[in-house]
Amino acid sequence: MKLLITGGAGFIGANYVRSKVQGGEDIVCLDLLTYAGNIDNLDGVMKKENFTFVRGDINDRKFVFELFKKERFDQVVHFAAESHVDRSITDPSAFLRTNVMGTQNLLDACREFGIKRFHQVSTDEVYGDLPLDRPDLKFTEEYAIRPSSPYSASKASADLLCLAYHRTFNLPVTISRCSNNYGPYQFPEKLIPRMITLALKNEKLPVYGKGENVRDWLHVSDHCSAIDAILTKGREGEVYNIGGNCERRNIDIVKLILKQLGKGESLISFVTDRKGHDLRYAIDNGKITSELGWSPSVSFEKGMKDTVDWYLRNERWLKRIESGEYRQD
Repeated sequence: MKLLITGGAGFIGANYVRSKVQGGEDIVCLDLLTYAGNIDNLDGVMKKENFTFVRGDINDRKFVFELFKKERFDQVVHFAAESHVDRSITDPSAFLRTNVMGTQNLLDACREFGIKRFHQVSTDEVYGDLPLDRPDLKFTEEYAIRPSSPYSASKASADLLCLAYHRTFNLPVTISRCSNNYGPYQFPEKLIPRMITLALKNEKLPVYGKGENVRDWLHVSDHCSAIDAILTKGREGEVYNIGGNCERRNIDIVKLILKQLGKGESLISFVTDRKGHDLRYAIDNGKITSELGWSPSVSFEKGMKDTVDWYLRNERWLKRIESGEYRQD
C-alpha cells in the first residue's frame, strides 16, 4: 500500500505522517512548504526507508499528474490547504486557488490513475456556526452548509467537488469534517500555540471580543486515528464528522494556558472582534462512533498539559519559526 499525504509538513499532516511511517506503510509526503509548512515537523522521519518527501504545488497540474504516474499511489489523504481564517479575509484568492482548484487537480489525477481511495480532510467550519444559547444543537453530517469566511467557503466548495466526482465519475471518495485540533507542531498563529508563545514572553494575549466564542477541541492524535478508521471502514461517498465532545470558550482556553504556565490573567487583552466571527462550533460524533467504532481517547486535561509541555520542551522549534529561519533550509 502506497499512500500520498498532501500537506504533510503542516500541523495535522505531520502528525499523521509520523503515525503512518511508524506503522510501516510506504508514505510519500507532498508539501509546497509555504509559511505554514515546516520541514522541522518531519524531523525523525525524513531518513526512514518507507518515507519520501516531495516538494511541490498541488496547483501545478502537470507536476501532480507526473507524480501520480511515477508513484502509482493506492490512497490519497488530502490535508494540503490554506487554512487560517484571518488570512482568508485579507486574501481570499489564494484560498480559492489551493483549496478548490488544487483539490480538483488531485481528483483528476486520482481518476486518471485509478486511486483506491481519496480522503478529503475538511473542517466543521463549513457548517457556519451555532447559537451560544442552544447547547443542545450540534453539527450532524446532514446539517446545512453555511460557511462564514472565504476559508470555510473554499473548503465547502472542495467538499462539494469531491462528492460530485463520486456521483459523476464513481471516484472512491470520503470526507471528514473535524473540530478544532490542538497538539504538537501547530503553527503559532493558531489560538493555543499563539497564546503559549506570547505568555512565555510575558506579552499581551489578544482575545477577540469578550472571548465567549465556543469551539469543540480535539487532540490531533485522535484526529489521526479517526482518519484511519474512515480509510479502513468508512463507506465511499460519505461524510464523517470528527469531534472531541469538548466545548470550551476561547477565554477559558486562554486562562487555562496562563494557569499552566504560572502567569497572571493581567496579560489578557481584549481586542476588536474578527469579521464574521462564528459564535460556536459543536460536532455530533454519532455517525463515526456507531458505524466505525471510533471515539476520542485523549482527555482535554491531559492533552492540554502534554501540549503546553511540548512547546516548553521545543523552544528551538518555536524560535526558528519566529525568526523565519525554518523557511531558509
